Amino acid sequence: MAEIRRTGKCLAEIHGIEAVVFDVLGTLVDEPAGLRAEIRDAVPASDDETIDELLTVWQEHVEREQQRIGQGHRAYANSEIIDGEAAQRVVDRAGLTDPATLARLATAGQRLPAWSDSVAGLDRLTPHFPVLGLSNASRAALLRLNAHAGLRWHQALSAESVTAYKPAPEVYQLALDTAGCPPSRVLMVAAHAWDLRGAQARGMRTAYVQRPVGDPPTHSDAFDWHFNGLDELVTTLTAR
Repeated sequence: MAEIRRTGKCLAEIHGIEAVVFDVLGTLVDEPAGLRAEIRDAVPASDDETIDELLTVWQEHVEREQQRIGQGHRAYANSEIIDGEAAQRVVDRAGLTDPATLARLATAGQRLPAWSDSVAGLDRLTPHFPVLGLSNASRAALLRLNAHAGLRWHQALSAESVTAYKPAPEVYQLALDTAGCPPSRVLMVAAHAWDLRGAQARGMRTAYVQRPVGDPPTHSDAFDWHFNGLDELVTTLTAR
């Protein structure tokens, strides 16, 4: 953990941070819990083991298809299309045939709960820095997700704008172009080490926020900061 030194300047000023960019899925909202709840609503008679298996079906499809797009094996399709495919796989596995159930499940990614510190953390941080969201969710899905979770940004950016998925470099460049700052003055915040590696490769500063889900750093990762939660991050960035 980086030591907080009371020098009259906040640490962000010392390190030249001018804008803060947040990952959304997993970092500010609990994606697995939200998807699990939506799957349970669709398949109410299922036990916990079955729900977890269906959640894995969803997650593996999304991860595989985003990787295929990144590798050039599939043309770009936005998150709404891929989520719809994942929902179809789940209802097929569960033996469901009701079109209304499929239609609602396909939009499950737009109804994810915020972590308990997310809304207050953004409210505390936004008076001090331009704050951006940067998500693999489509533009329409991100709009609805932000409204459902109560997330407030100066601007929310979708990877759909560059027809790619993180960790493709053009997604981070979208955030840099929007912020209008050199990469070394933009801080990327995420609960996924793979996401921070992508930002780091573009020259951005990095902060890992620990969540019960996500992708923790390995011994070879060298991110600028590690935090136990959003409260700790905001306190550090604004401490004087």
